[in-house]
Amino acid sequence: MALCLSAGVHSDIGGYRDVNQDAAFVAPWGAGVADGVGGGPAGDLASAALVHRLVAGGDRVMDAPALAVRIREANWDLGAHVRRDPALAGMATTFTAVWFSQRGTLLLAHTGDSRAYLLHGGELMRQTRDDSFVQTLVEQGLVRAEDVMTHPRRNIITASLRGDATDLVRVAERVPVRGDRWMICSDGVSDYLPDDAIADVLRGAGDPQAAADEIVRLALDAGSRDNVTAAVADVVDGAADARPVRFAGAAAARFSEELDAAV
Repeated sequence: MALCLSAGVHSDIGGYRDVNQDAAFVAPWGAGVADGVGGGPAGDLASAALVHRLVAGGDRVMDAPALAVRIREANWDLGAHVRRDPALAGMATTFTAVWFSQRGTLLLAHTGDSRAYLLHGGELMRQTRDDSFVQTLVEQGLVRAEDVMTHPRRNIITASLRGDATDLVRVAERVPVRGDRWMICSDGVSDYLPDDAIADVLRGAGDPQAAADEIVRLALDAGSRDNVTAAVADVVDGAADARPVRFAGAAAARFSEELDAAV
């Protein structure tokens, strides 16, 4: 029997930001989170534009190279915004998603520091490597892994999508397993919740929406000073049909018609 995703999503502006620069989507065939890069212009436009362009291309893609091409095309559109309005120069976004291919594999796309986690057989496993300055320091043995969440430079990222042809686009194949639970989040979650707290929620929540809601609530309670977004997706039996996509955060605030008019 075919597999698809049963997914929930929750995005909150948080108590310290004026704009939600996180954008997310969930569908039977995919789920993803984009986080506009802080310190740059129009992070909400960057994340929302990328998500809408990707989703507008349709549901299943052939394989990993095809999804990489789709992401590069959406990334090109970010550059089009900048070419139209030079004041947007420097806008950028992270992007992390799981996406079913036409071959039945699950594709994992990742650029930046929005993370993907997999709960398999009750065990939580991080599926992405942060493209960040502090992660490089950890790998060089200069910072302990347990100190990353409190490091003053933890928000400096080393890769993002900014509309440039040289931007890093990384897509890997995974084998979907019935009963697996995926969680994708912005750093407003992962900078404030340790992995064991995330694991407890993903194990205990009865459905994906309840899990996403609880992850966001806990991150806010932990004092997150960023936008907070979580998408949770269970691998279940069923066809990954074209049921309506659900958007959250900047992707919900900036509708596709508005983005079309802006290009």
